[in-house]
Amino acid sequence: MLPSVTVALAILVLMLFKAVTSQQYSTDLCSWKGSGLTHESHLRDVEQVYLRCSEGSLQWLYPTGALIVNLRPNVLSSSYKYLTVCIKPFKDSKGANIYLEKSGKLKLLVSEELPNPNKVYCYSSDQGVLFIEATPRQDISRKITGFQYELISQRAVSNLYTVSASCRPCSDTEVLLAACTSDFVVRGVIQGVSHDSEQQESVIDVSVARLYKQKSKIFQPVQNGVRWLGKIKTPLECGVRQGEGEFLFTGSMHFGEAGLGCAPRFKDFQKIYQEAKSKGLNPCEISTD
Repeated sequence: MLPSVTVALAILVLMLFKAVTSQQYSTDLCSWKGSGLTHESHLRDVEQVYLRCSEGSLQWLYPTGALIVNLRPNVLSSSYKYLTVCIKPFKDSKGANIYLEKSGKLKLLVSEELPNPNKVYCYSSDQGVLFIEATPRQDISRKITGFQYELISQRAVSNLYTVSASCRPCSDTEVLLAACTSDFVVRGVIQGVSHDSEQQESVIDVSVARLYKQKSKIFQPVQNGVRWLGKIKTPLECGVRQGEGEFLFTGSMHFGEAGLGCAPRFKDFQKIYQEAKSKGLNPCEISTD
């Protein structure tokens, strides 16, 4: 082999090795994980992170310097400006403050000093990008800043995180749409309701006789698949109590948990659906047997 070729190959190998060893972060379109230790000697470094999914997570180990996090849907459109970004910090998230940054101005969103891991923080997509700044400290060991995120419509956010919207009874039209478009739709009975004042939520234990659909496996089969069991959450202020009889439970999945939407008694849903079907107004086909 010619000496010049040998030298060129050696340089190429060295460049590839350097590129691999200098790789600071692991990322895909939805989630990002990195470590501040990779640029510890440059404490004021600012790294750019781009995520292109409707939901995912970020985990920053040993945070130093800062991150600018750009969250966008995979397909950009004019409707993007009507999206809302919601983040839910991990339980033990520490080591950084999270701001909204727009035109060089910072607005505190999540403080390291007053974390609330059960709170969901939401903002409009046109309010800026996330600026995550590590808090100065001598010992950064055991510090991890992280959160889950979701991009959802502003209308959905108002229904999810506004107590009055979550608690009010659904209209007939809303019931029909919920049965067709919800992340989960099940027919079942309430086995029990527990209330958690610290988390400000009620948890409904549901025994399901008919599983129409579920986005995630929140309802697990029992009795050889004859029935399913699962938990649905709703704000404590709604004052949910155990009721007799069968219900049609609908709702949405957010941050891995099932949130209650419309939940009419099944006999009432049957009546609503049959009336709509007789007029050709049912938005989808669903068995009411």
